[in-house]
Amino acid sequence: MVDCPPIEVSGQIRPLHFLVDREGETPGFQPAHILYYLGGTIAVGAMTLFMTLGWERFGAQGLMLISALYCLIALTLTEFLLGRSQLAVPAGITAVLAVVVVPLGAYGAQHLMGFWPSGGPRESAYRDYYTHIDWRWLIMELSTLAAAAIALWRYRLPFLVLTVAVTLWYMSMDLSPFLFGDDARPFASLRGKLVSMVFGAVMILVAVYLDVRSRQSKDFAFWFYIFGVLTFLGGLTCLDFRSDSAKFLVCCINLLMIAVGAALSRRVFAVFGGLGVTWYLGRLSHDVFKDSALFPLALTAIGLSVIAAGVFWQRREVAIGARLRSCLPAPLRELIEHRASF
Repeated sequence: MVDCPPIEVSGQIRPLHFLVDREGETPGFQPAHILYYLGGTIAVGAMTLFMTLGWERFGAQGLMLISALYCLIALTLTEFLLGRSQLAVPAGITAVLAVVVVPLGAYGAQHLMGFWPSGGPRESAYRDYYTHIDWRWLIMELSTLAAAAIALWRYRLPFLVLTVAVTLWYMSMDLSPFLFGDDARPFASLRGKLVSMVFGAVMILVAVYLDVRSRQSKDFAFWFYIFGVLTFLGGLTCLDFRSDSAKFLVCCINLLMIAVGAALSRRVFAVFGGLGVTWYLGRLSHDVFKDSALFPLALTAIGLSVIAAGVFWQRREVAIGARLRSCLPAPLRELIEHRASF
């Protein structure tokens, strides 16, 4: 166990750099941590996914006041958990709770400014933020990103990155109607799918950058990887590929994702890439070889060949890995070697 240095109070709010990981404070499958995340899921879900229309009765000013009170209580708990108890895991959850109520306050402010007039074609409700696509949500999303950035600057807690990643994922869907009109729906129009792919690719690049920057400390890139890959491959898979060569190209991209996951030791690439390859093979069996009795046998042979390639790789992994890493930039090479040591 490492003792934390004392906090010097100078009259200014500064980032809490004094926090260090103590034994038992790294997130894991422990009874206490399960209770932390279960309680956090219930509290966060109550203010997001499970929000009911009853909250609309408080009016715009009431919603802003409720949001401010929730945020103040959550930040007070975060400061207490970090400052006195130094419990980073529950503090990260309460900090997330403070951020996820920011859209509620922004929603109330939008109502005061007339962004959501009553009696329109589809009268809005706050709970629609998590289920409907609308460019007017962008103001709420930008407010959430600003709040999350301030919280990350203050607390340096990796779990806060979840709010940034989810908000960017939502923004990738709401941005298409804003840029190209209501017809440019994500996963339904070509422009919407391309916007989703670009957003996902940028999030993956940001995750790699964070990975290299923080390779010896906390994992700030985890949530960016998950939602970046989800957004990119979601848009890619929804593209209407009519030619067999285009479908094969998608399969190759998914294979490349698996290779990137192996290089960076990030399972999310392998999981989603494997699902993409499975989707391609399913389409192939349905569209091209639906009447062929040899196709299942061919797939079995391919599967066994992949297993054989895995055996070959495992036996020569050190030599092959060293040769491949020698071509990479030094920071990325250090990151991969650090991950391989676990």
